[in-house]
Amino acid sequence: MTPVPLPRDLPQQVDRALEEDVGTGDLTAGLIPEGAQGRATVITREVAIVCGVPYVEAVFARLDRRVRIDWHTSEGARAAADQVLFQIQGPARALLTGERTALNFLQLLSGTATAAHAYAERIEGTGCRLLDTRKTIPGLRTAQKYAVRVGGGQNHRIGLFDGILIKENHIMAAGSIAQAVTAARGSGAGVPVEVEVENLEELSQAIRAGADIAMLDDFSLADMAEGVAVNRRAAQPLKLEASGGVSLDTIRKIAETGVDYISVGGITKHVHAVDLSMRFEW
Repeated sequence: MTPVPLPRDLPQQVDRALEEDVGTGDLTAGLIPEGAQGRATVITREVAIVCGVPYVEAVFARLDRRVRIDWHTSEGARAAADQVLFQIQGPARALLTGERTALNFLQLLSGTATAAHAYAERIEGTGCRLLDTRKTIPGLRTAQKYAVRVGGGQNHRIGLFDGILIKENHIMAAGSIAQAVTAARGSGAGVPVEVEVENLEELSQAIRAGADIAMLDDFSLADMAEGVAVNRRAAQPLKLEASGGVSLDTIRKIAETGVDYISVGGITKHVHAVDLSMRFEW
């Protein structure tokens, strides 16, 4: 796969994670003789898409650059249950101190990538693409959105600053869909303008207003298919995003209606951390 660019704030995320865990010092690791060396093997107890390799490396590099990691897999690879992911050796104190932080990143991001892959795999061949949402763990948004891309999904807007998504409350405050889109165009932000619509009439309004994307919120499959047909007949069709109530069982049928994107908040909000184990040898 094409390498996914790393989040620019990766070093800061690692520093914050170590700070909250280590604080003023690892009291328990301090019981180990300073010169002691150790080695360990990390395995996954379940099938997973591996994600978080750069985070693991950053954790141990931050603690002690004498630590050496031998990877038996790669970022974005599929790992089988009980497969060795990496072996590590170096100063025992650093290995023990970094264990939890490194595995926290690896299990969370692998879980996110695994979930994204499962959804993306279901819609292969339809031309529809999987999107994430802003429903992420606070402080780890860029990390999770990175993991979504490693898993085969695409990112929706990163935050409130890089895209305009006009929802029900914005429409009510602005007065109408047309007025909200006009205000968005006049803002000079130069970003895509998306409108969340709840029925076919609102979709028609978004098309007439000249939005870039319409989010079909909780549409039935029949209404979704009708919305795709309405959009295709428009002089300036929009991109269509389906959202709400999406599951692994329903995502294929949604994609087959002809929408361009399907957003799934659960891939980052309901993430199942992959079960990992770090076994030490002395």
